[in-house]
Amino acid sequence: MKTTQTFSVLFWLKQSSIKNGKAPLYARITVNGKRAELSLKRKVLISEWDSNKSRLKGLGDEPKLINEFLKQVNVDLFEIYQNLKREGKLISSSIIKSQYLGENDSRQALTDIIDYHKIHMKSTLRWGTQKNYFTTHKYIFKFLKLKYAITDMYLSELNYQFIIDFERFLKVQENMSNNTVMKHIERLRKLVSLAFKMEWIDKDPFIKFEAKYDKKERCFLTAEELEAIENKSFDITRLQQIKDLFVFACYTGLSYGDVMQLTPNDLCLGIDGKLWIHSKREKTNVPIKIPLLQKALELIEKYETYPESVSNQTIFPGISNQKLNSYLKEIADVCRIKKNLTFHVARHTFATTVTLSNGVPIETVSKLLGHTKLSTTQIYARVVESKISEDMGSLHQKLEKRTAEI
Repeated sequence: MKTTQTFSVLFWLKQSSIKNGKAPLYARITVNGKRAELSLKRKVLISEWDSNKSRLKGLGDEPKLINEFLKQVNVDLFEIYQNLKREGKLISSSIIKSQYLGENDSRQALTDIIDYHKIHMKSTLRWGTQKNYFTTHKYIFKFLKLKYAITDMYLSELNYQFIIDFERFLKVQENMSNNTVMKHIERLRKLVSLAFKMEWIDKDPFIKFEAKYDKKERCFLTAEELEAIENKSFDITRLQQIKDLFVFACYTGLSYGDVMQLTPNDLCLGIDGKLWIHSKREKTNVPIKIPLLQKALELIEKYETYPESVSNQTIFPGISNQKLNSYLKEIADVCRIKKNLTFHVARHTFATTVTLSNGVPIETVSKLLGHTKLSTTQIYARVVESKISEDMGSLHQKLEKRTAEI
């Protein structure tokens, strides 16, 4: 990982523009291998130019003036470089050239799109998603500092090389798993895509990049494991509450955020005259309508007069997702469940063990989960081997019966 920056200035003659034995004098500014050429608005005799020393030969007045001029240009360019470096600003050969010429560079940088996104995502993204973006921002700036020794970069300078270098940095330097890396890359991609749509950049550097996720099976509880948790009672009040919240999610398919924001106003009579949940998914704002199974209904009734629920005007008492998952580890140990028990396992359990394995059509399960695409729900269907076995067993019986009747 490169941590230092290179800077150099070279004076040279543009010999393709020779006229009357004279050629224009140029300065070549190089930062990290990238060049910018600066016309110095002077012409000198080629015969008097020392290319090895980048200066004019001789001791006359003109060579002396030109050489002093070149010395001052070098000092001025180096001072601009030092000031940018000291202030932690974006440094490139083109920026140094622009500042020397007194030009105002109005190009947008990474910080511009990040700041713009921060302001606008407050009203559109849930807090958990916002925090994920803040984490990605942190790694972007850390990468810029370690790779380029800068704190910002023009969006127009982003390219495919930057993306794969950032990917490698997250995998190697930060020791992240592939899927975690892809999440950060996808957030960066959304930022850059937003800049492209707003015409802050002329081309999308992600056009050739393809995010590759490792496929993982969804973890869910079997019917026996779910029953073990349901039948276990805890003397510690908080553990019992966590168990109840988890079981409730297993019979409704709601995520942590959806369960925590449930209020009595979300309980309505459904088309069948029974109690349903009518709400919206916290993550996607997609409407959901869930008929309450008996076990879920019993838990709602259990907590409807609970002091914390009443004071918060919610169905259940509140607890942070981090603490909840910590308690679930303890519950898994007590119930002798070897799986990594998190609250999201309850949603997977609802999709697989509670619904699909009991013959609920996948289209219905998709609606209950609040999925906008059936393909998302099919991930759960692929892992229910017992249901596949049962369906094939039924088909086998039908085929045998049909054969016997012939």
